[in-house]
Parts: sequence; C-alpha cells; structure tokens
Amino acid sequence: MAFRQILKRSLSSEKRSNSTRRADVPKGYCAVYVGECEYKQRFVIPVSYLNHPSFQDLLSQAEEEFGYCHPMGGLTIPCSEDLFVDVTSRLSRS
Repeated sequence: MAFRQILKRSLSSEKRSNSTRRADVPKGYCAVYVGECEYKQRFVIPVSYLNHPSFQDLLSQAEEEFGYCHPMGGLTIPCSEDLFVDVTSRLSRS
C-alpha cells in the first residue's frame, strides 16, 4: 500500500478545472491516465519513469492506439490499472 501513496494516485474528475489539475502535479512529476475502457484512472508519476525501458513499452502502446492525440488532454496509456501499478512499483524499487 505504501507504493500507492508514493504514486500519488488521484481520481480524474471533469468537475475540476484544468488549472487545478495542473496545480496538483508537483515539479518533476507528470499526470497520466490509465485504463482499457471509457473510465480512466489518473496517476501522478515521476518524469524519470518515462525513460525506463518497461515504461517505454507502455508509451509505445499509447502511441499505437492514440498517436499523439490523447483524448483525456494528457498522456493516456491503454493498459489495465493492475499492469500499470505493477510496472511503476517495479520502477520505484529500482
């Protein structure tokens, strides 16, 4: 459970303004949306994860599905939440 606190998981809500969403992302982190269906979960992750090979695989999936147009307005990764948490938890340990 401690990893989920480190990951700073938060729900995406259409009621929150874009400026509020940007404000809750600390410097050195980025928000990503994860999910395989209509409902996407929002996660705030360290930008250092973006360069890791296992995270690059997730980014390749996103590029294949969405190209560079992400419907949520942020980086959207089309995988299960469980897979995403597994990958990011391994990255947090390395």
